[in-house]
Amino acid sequence: MIRPSRRALLAFAALLAAITPVLGTASADAARPDYAQIEGSGSTWSQVIVDQWIADVSSSGMPVTYSGGGSSMGRKNFAQGVTDFGISEIPYPGTDEFGNPDTSNGREFAYLPIVAGGTAFTYQVKVGGKMIKNLRLSGETIAKIFTNKITNWNDPAITKDNNGRTLPSLEITPVVRSDGSGTTAQFTTWLDKEYASLWRPFFGRSGYTSYYPRKGRALAQSGSDQVMNTVAGFAGNGTIAYVEYSYPVNKNFPVVKVLNKGGYYVEPTQYNVAVALTQAKINKDKGSQMYLTQILDGVYRAKDPRAYPLSSYSYMILPTGGDDRRMTTAKRQTLMDFMYYGLCEGQTKAGPFGYSPLPLNLVKAGFEQLNLLAKADSGVDTKNRDVSRCNNPTFVAGDLNQNKLAKTAPMPAACDKVGAGPCGTETGTGKPSTDDDAAPGKDGTDTSAPGAPDAPGTDAGAPPEIDPETGQPVSAQTTATSAEVFANPTEVSADRAAERTVFGWLAVGELLALVLVPGLGAAWLRRRQLMKGRR
Repeated sequence: MIRPSRRALLAFAALLAAITPVLGTASADAARPDYAQIEGSGSTWSQVIVDQWIADVSSSGMPVTYSGGGSSMGRKNFAQGVTDFGISEIPYPGTDEFGNPDTSNGREFAYLPIVAGGTAFTYQVKVGGKMIKNLRLSGETIAKIFTNKITNWNDPAITKDNNGRTLPSLEITPVVRSDGSGTTAQFTTWLDKEYASLWRPFFGRSGYTSYYPRKGRALAQSGSDQVMNTVAGFAGNGTIAYVEYSYPVNKNFPVVKVLNKGGYYVEPTQYNVAVALTQAKINKDKGSQMYLTQILDGVYRAKDPRAYPLSSYSYMILPTGGDDRRMTTAKRQTLMDFMYYGLCEGQTKAGPFGYSPLPLNLVKAGFEQLNLLAKADSGVDTKNRDVSRCNNPTFVAGDLNQNKLAKTAPMPAACDKVGAGPCGTETGTGKPSTDDDAAPGKDGTDTSAPGAPDAPGTDAGAPPEIDPETGQPVSAQTTATSAEVFANPTEVSADRAAERTVFGWLAVGELLALVLVPGLGAAWLRRRQLMKGRR
């Protein structure tokens, strides 16, 4: 009889001890429900980042589809049971501007903040065939443009905003949304709150609208992508439109720097949005259907020189009913894990895609909303899905109401101040401007118009060089300390329960072979040698 050596037996015992947890995990994972196809629709304001998240999780076996079409469509599709989730910038209003019902039609839901961002004003204005890339406008000038009070780019108000730089005589063509849009609702809410004397006569009544009135030279397009394409197109010279900042950033197209209450012209970078949204009021009544929805009056009037006035959040309409006819355990699990990724690792991609990541207090509240899926269905697995595992550039240890991104946001350049500049650096890059008035655009094009007065140069009191990715002075950058809330980045696992079980057993087989085969081989060789000796 062949007897393995004592060393081989000890190794085998150690192997069994090591693989027992693996087998237990594989057994537990086998009980986890499979993912199932989930479908959503709504906001084009959020679509760029949502599409990216969908691409990120697809390798994990999470089948998610999303179609834009506007927040109004997203709310209606959810209410009619056409989709599993919706995305909207505004909550259900009860009735729309036409007097029609705009509710969830009795379908149970919760609002889940998913990402922050700024509503930007992208434009195309050329002088001598060269694009103007550093345009500045006050809020009042923007309001007058979109209410047909200012109709030419050489208007004195535009010249004043740009510190005496006169633009060419060129008719202005506003490009607005033709569909029911959360972007339109956000823009017109700002108009109604801040410039009611201009907006209300133009609109015909007070309040916001999801359907922008098309008057005068205005063009109307469906979806932010079509609006962006119209402005950037061959015939786009003279156009200006309101879109989510991500669209011009991803198309490398300029945006307007908007004058804030701090006296500076700023664009909606992730830093300036984060600063502005520290002034947002969030409904904290957990017993209210409006829990976590936003009030932005303080954002519009924020006096911090870095704040971008048209900053806001976007929301997922999350199905929470236990008897929801569209939802199954597998669908709820897919929705749970998809948004776990979105609220955690997905937030690290917000800045590069033209958005701003959610602060810790909203991420934590978002997990509370996601847990309603498990409350509706005990089969939904919530283990190891919590805020402590999130990797988020806004988190500040020990203070849920602080926002690291806002705290480290660079001050605007001196040339962005009223009465100075304009700065020579181009917009729509996602990066802060500088005091270098001679800086060309990334393509080498001079971004100042011919005949424009020179902007003041850099002086000794100028801000230090800023790393646009961190918002920190280059000379002062340090590595993160253990006191900061930077847990391991959330990883999207690409395996499934059945696959883990199969590969777990294959791994066990390989380990057994590695341990036992050498011992058995040695025993066989010893026996062969003994037999030869006896001969």
